Amino acid sequence: MNTAIAPEIREVLNAIHYRPAVSVILPFEPKMGLKSELQYSLKQAAKKVQDFLQADYPPELSGLVLQKLQELISQVDYSTYKKSIAIFVSPVFQKILYLDVQVEERIIVDESFEIRDLIYSKKQLQKYLLLLLSAKEMRMYLGNGGEMVRIISDKPEQAEAYENDIAERVTNFSDISDRKEVMMEKFLRHADQSLDVLLHAYPLPLFVLATERILGRFKQITKHGNAIVDVLHGNYEEASAAQLKTIMAPVISDWKKVKVKDLMNRIEEAASKRKIAVGIKDVWHDAIRKKGQLLIVEKNYMYPAQHSDKADYIEGTEDLYNQFSYIKDAVDDVMEKVLEYGGDVEFVDQGVLASYGHIVLINYY
Repeated sequence: MNTAIAPEIREVLNAIHYRPAVSVILPFEPKMGLKSELQYSLKQAAKKVQDFLQADYPPELSGLVLQKLQELISQVDYSTYKKSIAIFVSPVFQKILYLDVQVEERIIVDESFEIRDLIYSKKQLQKYLLLLLSAKEMRMYLGNGGEMVRIISDKPEQAEAYENDIAERVTNFSDISDRKEVMMEKFLRHADQSLDVLLHAYPLPLFVLATERILGRFKQITKHGNAIVDVLHGNYEEASAAQLKTIMAPVISDWKKVKVKDLMNRIEEAASKRKIAVGIKDVWHDAIRKKGQLLIVEKNYMYPAQHSDKADYIEGTEDLYNQFSYIKDAVDDVMEKVLEYGGDVEFVDQGVLASYGHIVLINYY
């Protein structure tokens, strides 16, 4: 069983449309759920497809497609570690894909299979990180919709824990305020080091809560400024997880804005490390070479192209056209490659990436 987006799917995307083309996209994590529950989900999806087909297509055609669908369902691999399943069926094609992206259930009966339909169906989880800093301690949380879960740091979370680290230097300070400043700086540096581990495990939008004074010091120290989506000034050291959830609710209410800010931050960080491809031709080159970690593209951006004499290069179709090397949409092909090699895809609105040629690929560091 092929567990990745195979080259055959490109043939369907570029081929003449065949009706009915059925796409069944479902959450599918056998290692996290019961096999019986997954089987029931597939059974219900097949019933919905049957209703769609019998309402709009003749019995011979709907029967053929339904038979193919049932055959694929019987072949489903429940030992996969993937997060979702996509089943594509038409009178002339059938395929199962197992993907590393989280999706919401979606059943499509149309003229063709669209890879964008699969990506659009990704579940937009409101997950983010929260770092609370005060003169006494640091606390880190994982926000997930209506939940706020405390994450225990690998570093001491109490500021006083760093007092002993500078005890031998007390006599060098002219007054107690100097000593507190040195201790605070050491505390904040360790907080920033904790973010190294946290952001690696959870590459999510980061919010910081702190007083203006502490936040000013932290901004001078941190190596993760590009990860911070927003800051909230104030003293929140007495706030409970439930209270923090209430405080954050209006901040994340426009999640689309939060997501775009986070993606632009990630682009800037990758650019500073020269781990980025900009524009469809460079993006294609790196995606073919399995470098892509995250593809960010404007929703409606398409790029007809043709293959060059080298597999990892493409050319525009303005001057030349060869039906044997023609690519209907190079953007769709890039999406497939990024997903196939374990990367992810995010969409933004038209114009957001205008200065980046409408498409950006962040490469593995």
